[in-house]
Amino acid sequence: MLVSNSKKLSLYNDLKGMPSQLFELMSTEYNLSKSEKELSDLVLEQKIKGSRKISNYLVASMLSIGGVGFLLASFSSYFGRDFLPLGNPSTLIFVPQGLVMGLYGIAAFFLALYFWRLISIDYGSGVNRFDKNKDVLSLSRRGFFKNIEIEIPLNQIKAVKLDVREGFNPRRRVSLRIKGRKDLPISRVGSPKPLLELENEGAEIARFLEVNLEGI
Repeated sequence: MLVSNSKKLSLYNDLKGMPSQLFELMSTEYNLSKSEKELSDLVLEQKIKGSRKISNYLVASMLSIGGVGFLLASFSSYFGRDFLPLGNPSTLIFVPQGLVMGLYGIAAFFLALYFWRLISIDYGSGVNRFDKNKDVLSLSRRGFFKNIEIEIPLNQIKAVKLDVREGFNPRRRVSLRIKGRKDLPISRVGSPKPLLELENEGAEIARFLEVNLEGI
């Protein structure tokens, strides 16, 4: 089947325009990647993990189960009926055994509520944002009653410090040395980090701010 001259000309024009369209597409992608790189060079953002950890979930669950168990044992002792499937708590004397179990149950119950509250708000989580465009460090943390927001000019940061303390109460954290102020810790609260991870975090910040890294 023969193709008309007009259709041939239209197909030719489409094929002719494809290189320019491809070039424009590649140029757009290049500009996007370039702008993203420039943004990463000017802004450093670190996510800080909070209290939503497996260990806290386990502790809160065990406290909840233990608190309910002690309370049921206390009720069994008081009413003379077994509310627990294990043992015979109804045979316990309410004073002092059942009463003490009830106090343990109440204490465990409130402590479990405290842990579940910390988990629900993700206590201690937040962001460290170093912004060279605005020349400011913005720190945000989730607090128990309200969030904590801190802003510090980048030119006030003298150095990045690795604060490492071993022993019975170990501590491994990254701190910032601020002019005229105390050192500002910016690492997450909780279990100490591995030394390699701590060094990499401190080196990344020091390299971005172009300041010294102390404590290694």
